[in-house]
Amino acid sequence: MNDLFAVPLQAVGGYFDLVADTARATFRRPFQRREFIDQAWFIARVSIVPTVLVAIPFTVLVSFTINILLREIGAADLSGAGAALGSITQVGPIVTVLIVAGAGATAICADLAARTIREEIDAMRVLGIDPIQRLVVPRVLASTIVALLLNGLVCTIGILGGFLFSVFLQDVNPGAFVNGLTLLTGFGELMISQVKAGLFGMIAGLMACYLGLKVKGGPKSVGDAVNQTVVFAFMALFVVNVVVTAAGIKLTAR
Repeated sequence: MNDLFAVPLQAVGGYFDLVADTARATFRRPFQRREFIDQAWFIARVSIVPTVLVAIPFTVLVSFTINILLREIGAADLSGAGAALGSITQVGPIVTVLIVAGAGATAICADLAARTIREEIDAMRVLGIDPIQRLVVPRVLASTIVALLLNGLVCTIGILGGFLFSVFLQDVNPGAFVNGLTLLTGFGELMISQVKAGLFGMIAGLMACYLGLKVKGGPKSVGDAVNQTVVFAFMALFVVNVVVTAAGIKLTAR
């Protein structure tokens, strides 16, 4: 029984050890500016198209469902409030979860795992180069920044898509739609959404770096680490989504 819990507990401890090392290395000089820019561009490049393709059907689904409900209770003019609330508080962060963990984090894990099995990480340590400062910090910061930008993109797509779908397909008054955008959603909800997106990007990046650096074995272990990154990141990120959403409702309650 002790052995059954020993491995998971060691993994959790190792993960938080990496989190602490990354936090310390973030403020250590020199900052790897070029690596950060390269990684941010790389994550954005592999994430931008899936983000758009996932955000559009999510937007249509949310707007369609909310508009049917509002029409049933005779409040179709409030569709703008529903679209803004759904897009900013839920659709934006959830799509960010799916893309950052499914595209960005897996790419980070595969890169670091390949370096690990080629013994490049060990070679860096022998040369006195800290792999946390050199490789992990730029990737985690890049993942966080890209997640914030993706969340803004998804929220914009959600509101614009909700407007087009509601006005042209469900005959909602365009003036009433625009007028209702700020009825339930304000600066507080937007900031909570951005906080969630930033946490999602940071946690996904840390999870990918941890699994990539701890990989052992040959090429098969790289694929296993990538699969574990997706599963563990989704589990952690959905838990964070629930906790931050609950805290945000308390903080922004009117």
